[in-house]
Amino acid sequence: MNQQLARSIPHIVIVGGGAGGLELATRLGDTLGARGRARVTLVDRNPTHVWKPFLHEIAAGSLDVHVHQLDYLAQAHWHHFRFQLGTFEQLDRAARAIVIGPVITVEDIEMLPRRTVAYDMLVIAVGSTTNDFGVKGAAEYAVALDTPEEADHLHRLLVAACVRANTRSTETAPAHVDVVIIGAGATGVELSAEMRSTTRMYAAYGLDNIDPSRDVRLAIIEAGPRILPALPERIAKSTTKLLERMNVKLYCGDPVNEITADTVATKGGQRIPADIVVWAAGIKAPEWLANLEGLETNRLNQLVVLQNMQTTRDENIFALGDCAACPWPEKQGLIPPRAQSAHQQASHLTKNLARRLEGKPLLSFHYRDFGSLVSLGDLSAVGNLMGAVFRGTFFIEGMMARLMYWSTYQMHLVALHGYLKVSLDMLSQLLRHRTAPRVKLH
Repeated sequence: MNQQLARSIPHIVIVGGGAGGLELATRLGDTLGARGRARVTLVDRNPTHVWKPFLHEIAAGSLDVHVHQLDYLAQAHWHHFRFQLGTFEQLDRAARAIVIGPVITVEDIEMLPRRTVAYDMLVIAVGSTTNDFGVKGAAEYAVALDTPEEADHLHRLLVAACVRANTRSTETAPAHVDVVIIGAGATGVELSAEMRSTTRMYAAYGLDNIDPSRDVRLAIIEAGPRILPALPERIAKSTTKLLERMNVKLYCGDPVNEITADTVATKGGQRIPADIVVWAAGIKAPEWLANLEGLETNRLNQLVVLQNMQTTRDENIFALGDCAACPWPEKQGLIPPRAQSAHQQASHLTKNLARRLEGKPLLSFHYRDFGSLVSLGDLSAVGNLMGAVFRGTFFIEGMMARLMYWSTYQMHLVALHGYLKVSLDMLSQLLRHRTAPRVKLH
């Protein structure tokens, strides 16, 4: 395609290659890009994509990030869109252009220069980051779980702490590893269960001087009165019982006041020993969205959007996923920041962007809550399923819930690759699993 012809074709630019952004780029590439109706470009600061709900499994060591990451350039080649590697730096609404920062290698070599990319329609899908609410010591001593790099760092901290404890431990003086997770939402709960599941396997791989069930001491601190505050109380009660059986200690109704190098102090006066602290207590959109060329944002830096996913102050800019404050009229609130929200919004925006190219009015987005599932290790999960097929809310737990949890990821893969490729990949993974350790040990 020559440059003059390319300029005459509308250009859709998507910033952020998370679950929603990558699905949108793939769908638009397969529909508009393949037919020459639009050019589609995805921008992300990383060269590969990892499904964010997997981060707690990467951190615990039960999942190898290299097996489950997707190369953006390959996906772009297969699905008729372009990929630009680099960090978003600037928006110029008047010129309808964004600036992407240079890419510098670890050897301090400029691999890609700073670039300006013009757009006709812009979609911002940059997700969310950890919100530590300004708690003293959180930024210095707590590990966040926003990126695969942070998840891998947390895993290495856990393995190192267990190896040190194994070296120090004796029959008369067992050594301990104290892990404190702040926040009892889905991420905190899933991380604690996954850590318990993987550390129990460490003895089989040589760490036999410690008893992981006893010596790896897991604790969750929740400011609210119960765990999983965003989910139905029945799920919270069932999960509490399961965590207690796993020897995970729960501190509810007592917010964190300060974190030090070896302790977490609560407002109630408790001082909990901590070799590793993980912050999983809240999220917000990236800080730079709060001052983005006059676009309207809320107190969590989310871009305020209309029911059709357009930003309130620029009809050419859309937002989806965790970084978008999208109305939920049926609940008189905002759509929750979940993977299923981003998935539904990506599907809806695929239709709306095509309608805008055709000069048709945009459709309002209506979120369908299909329930929530919380993974509790290899063989268990709890949750509730919702929708017409269940005629209300259907509570599930155990292996059935675990299978449903696993299927949510498969649906994400189907949106990216199609049914045939996902089926073949599942078979390949089963064969690989037979020859690989059950936990990642490095």
